Amino acid sequence: MPSLFAAYLRVYEPLAAFDRERQVYWRRYVKEGRAVAPLEGPNRQRTSVIEALGASWTRLPNLPDEAYVLEWGDSLLICPWNLRVRVAEAALTARDGVPPVIADAFVPPILAGQAQSVVDDWRSGARVLEHGLPRLHEQVSTWGVPLRWFAFVDLADRELSTRPGRRVLRYRCAIMKARARAQEAHAILERSLGDVPITQAVAETSRWLDEFHDSSLVELDYGGLVALMSDEQLVGDDSPGLIAHGLTAVAEGRGDDATKAYEQLVERWRAIQLLERCN
Repeated sequence: MPSLFAAYLRVYEPLAAFDRERQVYWRRYVKEGRAVAPLEGPNRQRTSVIEALGASWTRLPNLPDEAYVLEWGDSLLICPWNLRVRVAEAALTARDGVPPVIADAFVPPILAGQAQSVVDDWRSGARVLEHGLPRLHEQVSTWGVPLRWFAFVDLADRELSTRPGRRVLRYRCAIMKARARAQEAHAILERSLGDVPITQAVAETSRWLDEFHDSSLVELDYGGLVALMSDEQLVGDDSPGLIAHGLTAVAEGRGDDATKAYEQLVERWRAIQLLERCN
């Protein structure tokens, strides 16, 4: 089954970030060889959700408690899927701004009610008191990479493979570096552009990064988008560099250079996004 045409921004946390019960669970999970590789993960997630929901689409079932696992230096890092919460949030988002009749057809009221309960329980009450601020470790973007994500990584963080069947392009870095880049990008945008949508978006993702353990790792994974790109495009990808160049130009008041970098990025990723209409 081909990968979904989506990119991912993930955070992998060390075992120390989890409570004792979760640490025991994740150690056993790894020991039993149950961890799923990022290349196979998206389709596994999709299959798990479809099979669990069933044809009736009227209940929010329990979903497998799984994760991506990464050995980074001497550390074992975990990126939990949190599928039940993510499905619940997706169900509620699907109803936003849609007439009730259409919303009920796509997400029946009984499912929406269950989804709201799951999200409320996740973000409030005893769970927060016992385990601290809840967090989802993975953000997903279909048919493209949000330009703000490139502000958190550097070209030096790139990992590339163009081998048939194992084509991968991703950027990985320590979360402290990603936070510093996010804060710098936000400061430049706020000072130069003010409280505009792009400034708010960078601030929101920066706050998300602040929720995780200081020894975490950040991964920007092109995921299934590599299937839409040639080897030459993957090798030549310099999107993080263009963002860095554009931010520097904004900070130095070189508007023409900033505009040129931005237009290059928009044109590059619009070509990918337009493929959705051909699907």
